[in-house]
Amino acid sequence: MNILLAEDDVRLGELIVYMLKKKGSYNVEWVMEGEDAYYYATSAHYDVIIMDWMMPNGTGVEICSRLRKQGYAGAILMLTAKDAVQDRIEGLDSGADDYLVKPFEIDELLARLRAVSRRNYAPIIEKEIKVHGLILNRMSHSVRCGEVTIQLSPREFQLLDLFIQNKGQVLPREIILDRIWGGDSEVASKTIDATVKLIRKKLGFVGKQDLLQSVRGVGYRLEQ
Repeated sequence: MNILLAEDDVRLGELIVYMLKKKGSYNVEWVMEGEDAYYYATSAHYDVIIMDWMMPNGTGVEICSRLRKQGYAGAILMLTAKDAVQDRIEGLDSGADDYLVKPFEIDELLARLRAVSRRNYAPIIEKEIKVHGLILNRMSHSVRCGEVTIQLSPREFQLLDLFIQNKGQVLPREIILDRIWGGDSEVASKTIDATVKLIRKKLGFVGKQDLLQSVRGVGYRLEQ
């Protein structure tokens, strides 16, 4: 199960990540600010978002409401120390699917995660996507341009798919590293640059080498 955890309490966040990974097959990405939660939620697929109510740069209620207004259909579990009835109503009305009051037992959190994930709110990611004359197929892991198939390694395919999902947006190297290689990876920034260079070279055979643009000192962007 892919989980996005948005929690600004370092000790609680570390505990939740540790316990989820220990208790089962959970892949957890952890952010500590509201805006980061929004960015991650709209950039990749998660089975459940665990959203803390009180966070800097956007509360859980604000981010949840914003996601729902933009059509986000994934499951959201709200965490909060607020236990008044009106607070629960506000949290659920913002678009949360369930509400868990702190402090809580990890077994209850796991049960809530299983329950909201069974509701199958998460949208199906498109099998095939077309952009700038390229056709990327997530089932066959292939990329075509017209009748030409572009041979990409698994890592190159993942990275191009990430750029396509976020076309027009600048992706910082830190985000790319976290999404493609994993936050605990010791991969250097130069590896990202080298992988992008290889993708550009392969796209060059079909005249698309200029799609990936460098943003000096930040990262890369796929042309909108």
